[in-house]
Amino acid sequence: MKDLSLDLVTLRAAYANGLDPHALIDLVYDRIEASNDPGIFIALRPRADAHQEIDATGTSGKPLWGIPFAVKDNIDVARLPTTAACPDFAYMPSADAASVARLRAAGAIVIGKTNLDQFATGLVGLRTPYPVPRNSFDAAIVPGGSSSGSAVAVARGLVSFALGTDTAGSGRVPAALNNVVGLKPSVGAVSTRGVVPACRTLDCVSVFALTTPDAWDVYTAMAGFDPVDAFSRDVPAGAPKLDVKGLRIGAPDAASRKFGGDALAEAAFDAHLASLRALGATIVDVSLVPFFETARLLYEGPWIAERHAALHDFLTQSPQSFLPVTRGIVESATKFSATDAFEGLYRLADLKRIASAVWNDVDALVVPTLPRPRSVADLMADPLGPNAELGTYTNFVNLLDLCALAVPGRHRADDFPAGVTFIAPSGEDHVLAGLGAAFHAAAHVTLGATGVDLPRAHLPSPPRTDEIELVVVGAHMSGLPLNRELTELGGRFSRTVETMPDYRFFALPGGPPFRPGLLRVEAGNGVAISTEVWTLSPQAFGSFVSRIPSPLGVGTLRLADGTTPKGFLVEAEAIRGAEDISAFGGWRAFIAAMAA
Repeated sequence: MKDLSLDLVTLRAAYANGLDPHALIDLVYDRIEASNDPGIFIALRPRADAHQEIDATGTSGKPLWGIPFAVKDNIDVARLPTTAACPDFAYMPSADAASVARLRAAGAIVIGKTNLDQFATGLVGLRTPYPVPRNSFDAAIVPGGSSSGSAVAVARGLVSFALGTDTAGSGRVPAALNNVVGLKPSVGAVSTRGVVPACRTLDCVSVFALTTPDAWDVYTAMAGFDPVDAFSRDVPAGAPKLDVKGLRIGAPDAASRKFGGDALAEAAFDAHLASLRALGATIVDVSLVPFFETARLLYEGPWIAERHAALHDFLTQSPQSFLPVTRGIVESATKFSATDAFEGLYRLADLKRIASAVWNDVDALVVPTLPRPRSVADLMADPLGPNAELGTYTNFVNLLDLCALAVPGRHRADDFPAGVTFIAPSGEDHVLAGLGAAFHAAAHVTLGATGVDLPRAHLPSPPRTDEIELVVVGAHMSGLPLNRELTELGGRFSRTVETMPDYRFFALPGGPPFRPGLLRVEAGNGVAISTEVWTLSPQAFGSFVSRIPSPLGVGTLRLADGTTPKGFLVEAEAIRGAEDISAFGGWRAFIAAMAA
């Protein structure tokens, strides 16, 4: 129990096998106490409160039931102070931020509020009046920011996932420096209501997780249009596509490669490109000149005035409450005029048009998440220069209305983490999720700093010769109410995989337990649906199939990995009056939306 990995696949399997969620909560708090790093959390919920919430969350059928998470301390959690790493700014919110509320409705349990660069202004993790979180691999290296505590908490196995924010790379840089996944969604896909703004038009709530599928599950649980948030957008989630073969992936050309003279960082990136080629992708050289020019608008141009707009009242009333470096950055906005702001908007419009041409030639971009790791000593000598360098490949993403996913890759030759960031146009988050999952699995690295291997559930596992594969699409999936019917028969989890886009997906009448129906349709009329593949002995398979009630049955499914195992299908007659939920791409996303 004490060595239990907190990734979602492992926890769901543990719950299906009888793990008491109260025991998990105690494990989490015990790990936090033993971590001996006072810089990770700014505030912790009382342990008793977390236990009470477990009792109040109800059924284990919720998609994130019993999953512990942390929240960056510029995102509101009811009855925990929001400080934005500025004690004088602190206030006590009466309600959760929209993103937190959706996650709690999905069954996840808030553990505490994590440290950050003050007012989310920085990429280093050192700009805080509280103790600085230690990098999970080397205390001499910065932890990354601004979402420093969130990344470190996940990397060290203290929580299953954590929320951050990302305006200029705050959800990606600390992920890379701590060997975890950092999902930065399309702007507006996740409501920012209840978030202390940095640049309100660009801010995103991001996810730190141990694996890409974990990050995707969290994202789909909290994403969705929020009519109360003026910057919310309806961004369809889609379904991740795990096959990398044939993808055209743009990589920085020779003139766009920036590693600060770090040969190990450059060699690691070359190895990552080789890994993508081995997975079947085509690498295309791309000039990032217009992307880099866009990035300069964020801190060297009038967009810094957006930070001033968010904080000018508090800055006027209490300038001494700011750290000197934070105050200097925010006050620098006063040199820009309204004319400068409009000229910046016009230039950004030009650069968007120029940069968008790249999507004619590639399906996604891959870049180093950061040029090179920077040390705490570097930042003590120069608080600004190394911080700016860390944002080389991140600052332009939100300005250009792109989505991004930072994913661990093989470590550098000195065994420090290295990874990449995949980037795509707004709304293509699902493309990055499939690409990131495949890349991470091929890297063969451990989860964060836990020393635990990537869960077997994320890697293809062929059945033994004495086993039969079974595809499940609903409440029999890991962690859901009927999964015990598989585990009690000795079922083994094999893999997650989508169907071919030949099916429609329905929520059938009746319940509980509520049931989906998967219907084969004519080519061109279907979508890809997320599934889990389990293996059973022939005797167990026969016993399981005999229990399946009408209108469900077992047939042969066509999966995206080329296999054709047996799985649940529904009779066409039974979908009369059923709700077509194909757009959700899977049962977990549907029940997450219903919970929200």
